[in-house]
Order: sequence, then structure tokens, then C-alpha cells
Amino acid sequence: MEANKIADLSDKELLTKKKEIKNDKLIGATIVGFVIGIAIYSGVKNGLDFFTFFPLFLVYIFIKSSSNNKLLEKEIEIEIEARNLNS
Repeated sequence: MEANKIADLSDKELLTKKKEIKNDKLIGATIVGFVIGIAIYSGVKNGLDFFTFFPLFLVYIFIKSSSNNKLLEKEIEIEIEARNLNS
């Protein structure tokens, strides 16, 4: 999301977007933990093979996408502070 689009959001939309990002972070962390657990279980049960490392590739994708959310969250925080909104 571009900075000018963030500035165009209303106060309510801005706070809602911040809550959505926090929920996305929680869901992402849960999925990453679950997938790492699957990789560990697969490694212990079946040894090291493709299905041990494939879930770790998914973890990489989730971590990569979370970096975009971090930037968006910082921009939203800056806009919230500029508007003096209480979250």
C-alpha cells in the first residue's frame, strides 16, 4: 500500500487496518510454528527427505511476506501518531 493511500484512509479505517495486521501476524506465527512442527515430526519419523524440507520452504515464504507487513505496519503507526489517534 502506498503512503498516499494510507494518508487517504479515515481514522476508523486506519485503526482497523492496524488490527488486521496484528491478526495476520498472529496467524502467520501460528502457521510457521505448525509447519516447523511438521518438519521436525517428518524428520524424526521418516528421516531427512523432500517432505522434511518442503515445509521449511513454506516457512521462508511466510517470513518473506511478513517483512512487507512490517513496513506497512510502520507506515500505519507513523500515520496514527501524526493524527494523534489512540489505539
